[in-house]
Amino acid sequence: MKNILLIGAGRSTISLIDYLIDNLEKEDWNLTVADQNIDFAKSKIGSNSRTSAIQFDVNNEEQRSKEIGNADIIISMLPAHMHISVAKDCIKFKKNMVTASYVSKEMRALESEAIKNGVTIINEIGVDPGIDHLSAMKVIDEIRAVGGEILEFETFTGGLVAPESDDNPWNYKFTWNPRNVVLAGQGGAVKFIQSGTYKYIPYHKLFRRTEIIEVEGYGKFEGYANRDSLMYRSVYNLEDVKTMYRGTLRRPGFSRAWNVFVQLGATDDSYTIANSDELTFRDFINLFLAYNPTDSVELKLKHYLNMHQDDVALFEKLEWLGIFETTKIPLKNATPAQILQYILEQKWSLKKDDKDMIVMWHKFIYSLNGEEKELHSSMVVKGEDSIRTAMAKTVGYPVAIAAKMILNGKINTPGVHIPIMKEIYEPVLMELKNFGINFSEKQIR
Repeated sequence: MKNILLIGAGRSTISLIDYLIDNLEKEDWNLTVADQNIDFAKSKIGSNSRTSAIQFDVNNEEQRSKEIGNADIIISMLPAHMHISVAKDCIKFKKNMVTASYVSKEMRALESEAIKNGVTIINEIGVDPGIDHLSAMKVIDEIRAVGGEILEFETFTGGLVAPESDDNPWNYKFTWNPRNVVLAGQGGAVKFIQSGTYKYIPYHKLFRRTEIIEVEGYGKFEGYANRDSLMYRSVYNLEDVKTMYRGTLRRPGFSRAWNVFVQLGATDDSYTIANSDELTFRDFINLFLAYNPTDSVELKLKHYLNMHQDDVALFEKLEWLGIFETTKIPLKNATPAQILQYILEQKWSLKKDDKDMIVMWHKFIYSLNGEEKELHSSMVVKGEDSIRTAMAKTVGYPVAIAAKMILNGKINTPGVHIPIMKEIYEPVLMELKNFGINFSEKQIR
C-alpha cells in the first residue's frame, strides 16, 4: 500500500482527485488531501474509505515534516512560491514530488540535493506549462527522427470561455486564478527570438504587440508573448532555432481593451490605497486621471488614452464591466490590482452551467531533404460546467498520471525535471486521449 499526500485542494484539483480516487483500489493507494480549509478538502474526496482530509498549514514545520514523512509521494498544488519548503522536506525524507508549477530558481537550486538523495521532482506537468511540453517534444522528436531540423517554433495557450457560454463583449471569463490574470506579464521584460532577432517587450507595451492565430473550427485568436521564451531553447535542445515564441491566447480585441488598465496603472500590486473601502468603482478609475472639475470620468479617460470617436467597441467593453458605476468597494487597504480583480470578478466569473475552453496551438517550421516545411498542431478541450472545467482537466490529469508513473517506478530518474523525455510524454499523451485531450496535426506546406 502506498500513501499519496495532496497538498492544496483548489479549483484545478477536481479532475486530479477524481483520477486518484478512481485508481485507489486498483493501485492499492491511500489518498490524503491537505488544505488550509478542511471543509473544502472534505468536499473534494467524498466517502471513500481510502481517502482522508486534514487541515494543513504549509508553514507549520512540524506538521509539514510529519505528513511528508508518512507519504510515499507528495503532489503540491499550492501557489508556486510555497513549493520550496515542501520540496526541501521531500528531499530530506527522500520522498518524490509532483507539481504543475514552473521551475523557479529556488527549485532548480535543489537539483544536486535531489539527485544525492535519490528524489524525483517533476515540475511543469499541468497544461501550460505541461501539456505544451509533452506535445511539442513529441513533434520535435518525430521531425528529428526523419532527419528534419527545427527552424522556428511558436506555441500559444489560452484559458477561455467556450463559444456556447460566451455572452459578454470581452469574450472572456475567469477559468484560472483571477489574481494571476490581473498580474499577467508583470515581473520584467518578456523575452523571445523571432526570425533570428532577439525581442524584449516591456510590460507597458505587452498588450499592444499581438499576433493573430486561427484554429480550424474555432476561429481567430490573438496571442501575446509570455514570460521568457529564450530559456526553452536549451530545454528543447533548440539552441540554434531562429524563432522561439511562447504566448497566451485571447479572443481578438481583448488585449487592446486590457491595455487600458495597464496604462492607467490599475494592475499595480506594489502599494495599497488607504481609503479603498470608501471608494466606488467610479472613484477608483478617477484616481488615475487628472483633476478636472467639469469633465466626467468617462471623458477624462478618453482623453488620457487618446480614444477616438470610432473606438466604440473598446469603450463598450469598459462600460460593460461597470467601472463607471457607483458601486462601493468592500476592500480595506487594497492594492489597485486587488480592487481591479474584485471589479472583474463581478462580471467575469463562470456561471454554474458555463463551460470553459482550453486552446493550445503550436507552429513548427523545419527543413527536411532541402525543403522548408510547416506543421500546425492544435488542441481544444471544453469543460462540462463551472466545476469540472477544461482547466481542471488539463492541469489535473497530467499531474495525476505523472504521480502514478512515479509510484509504479516508470519515472525513477532523480533530480528536478520537466516532462520533455519520451518515456514521460509518450505514455502521458496516450492516456490523456482517454479524457478527450488530444491534438490535431495539419501539414501546411
